[in-house]
Amino acid sequence: MPAEIDHIVIGCAGLDEGVAALRKALGAPPVHFGAHSQMGTHNALWSLGSCYLELISIDPDAAPPGRARWFGLDGTATQARLHNGPALLTWVARVPDFSQAKAQFGPVMSLTRDALRWQLTVPDDGEMPMEGCLPALIKWPDGSPTPTQTLSDSGLRLRSLHLPSLPALRAALPDFNTDQPIRFGSQRGIKVVIERADGARVEWDQQTAY
Repeated sequence: MPAEIDHIVIGCAGLDEGVAALRKALGAPPVHFGAHSQMGTHNALWSLGSCYLELISIDPDAAPPGRARWFGLDGTATQARLHNGPALLTWVARVPDFSQAKAQFGPVMSLTRDALRWQLTVPDDGEMPMEGCLPALIKWPDGSPTPTQTLSDSGLRLRSLHLPSLPALRAALPDFNTDQPIRFGSQRGIKVVIERADGARVEWDQQTAY
């Protein structure tokens, strides 16, 4: 089974402020909140139909995880970006197994949130491979409902995920279903286009804070 887009990751300095900014931009409130004790982070989720959007930040009330947090959240450069507002960090690809996970994806971790269980590639230093252009790879347990399947639908849809057309990136990506809305272009970094329930479109790239 080829890979598919599982979710888009947007970081923020504080979850309350981030939720307020995204609620205004998306025209819809989040449909779920959660926390990750293993990483010392918490999040808010929006359904995008065939995938979902995750807004994530360091949880100030959580114990330090004893390792670098995922998605570069401990990094000085990432923290500087998030100080200006929520920012697009990276994306996550759903895979049937990790046979296509090359070394740059990082080791596979077993993780939990509430009743959810999954495996995810997380580099030891917590940084995002290829500055977030290369996705983390996620595997959900066979037969287990995923957030994509269980989140309430607010009418939001991911219309496109734009990636730079770099040979090293193309070579490292797993094989995707041909119906996935992945586009390659000359831009730097990644960009997502999300359609709101009212038909308006919102664009996020890695150079813009919201």
